[in-house]
Amino acid sequence: MEHHPKGQRDTPALTQAAAELLNLIGPEELERCLFTERLEVVAAGDEPRDQAAGDQPGDQTMGQWWAAAQWAPYKQAGKPMRSCLLVRAGFRVRRDGVPCSSTLKAYVTPLLETLEQEEQERLELRAHLVERRIHMVYHEHGMTVTRTLQEGEEEPQTRSFYYLRAELQGVMPEGASILLLRVLACQQAVPAGLVFPTIDTEGQLCTSSYRALGIQQQAVGSAEAEVFVMERAVHTRAGTSTIWHSSFLPSGRLVRRMQVGSPMLVLLQNESALGETSEVEPQPPSPKRPLDWEEDIQLYSWFLNRKEELEASHTEYLEQHPEFWAVLSDFIQAVLLRQPCDLISFAAQFFAPFNRQRPPGTRFACARVARPPLRGPLPHHPPAKGE
Repeated sequence: MEHHPKGQRDTPALTQAAAELLNLIGPEELERCLFTERLEVVAAGDEPRDQAAGDQPGDQTMGQWWAAAQWAPYKQAGKPMRSCLLVRAGFRVRRDGVPCSSTLKAYVTPLLETLEQEEQERLELRAHLVERRIHMVYHEHGMTVTRTLQEGEEEPQTRSFYYLRAELQGVMPEGASILLLRVLACQQAVPAGLVFPTIDTEGQLCTSSYRALGIQQQAVGSAEAEVFVMERAVHTRAGTSTIWHSSFLPSGRLVRRMQVGSPMLVLLQNESALGETSEVEPQPPSPKRPLDWEEDIQLYSWFLNRKEELEASHTEYLEQHPEFWAVLSDFIQAVLLRQPCDLISFAAQFFAPFNRQRPPGTRFACARVARPPLRGPLPHHPPAKGE
């Protein structure tokens, strides 16, 4: 784990404008941000410009992007349960025939403090999977950030960083930034000099800046809407910057998102979002449609996350209970030797001696029934001719 004492490196500072904005964000502003949105991912050169000419949105769709925010419980070991904002986001596209995906899961407090966040990127090349993970978790003395790179069957490369609490004032990683952008979109304004500390894709502490680009008219499906455009830029210590231009409706919903220099573009094609406001209202029920969870990016992401959680939980349990394999091996061996017709009854008799609620005499009786002495031919294995 890498750690440089404070004073040996420049700590990205929270600007006064950023600190004042955080103090002004309250529960009402955050309630407006609790929704799920889905947009299409298209090639940057295929953005529809003239619907009357016959260009149909989605003709060059490469995949789907989504983001969701909701209240959820969060529990850390040794600490009480607390209510936080669970932010999930991700995309799944197919580019040049190669599936690519990215998922984000973050627990954020109402003060926009990140308690835990994990980002995962996957590039599914033929017979060669490239996966990058960045996991950050906040604890009593600061934050630990772990970056893991896995390429094919090679050993994963792991690098960890530790940051003190004093270095993390107002830190704004990706999950919290999604909420912040929605808040700013509802307010239709960005304070000048808005700069926060953040964590880049290498796990390094750096800065992110936000500024307004003004009001524009942009296409939403076959209609046009007035949108508020903002720029977010992440400035690394190496001197490079990654810049996004995002367009929002007054409701806080995203209309267009573009990373400068990227061949992909995220577009809203659902015109029904134009009638929504930033007021918190119950959503009308939507008609049921056939569910294909492998194509639904949110369900697919939940599936991957749940699968990994279960695999880790099962592996941890088996490591803590090595006797499981001995018990399982004994039972399989007994079944193969006896080959009982009623496997369920045989299993009940076999495991009866382990039942603590049965009296000792009954246990031994069951044990004798389940494990008769191996003498002579078995009842359902008649001796072969000549024996």
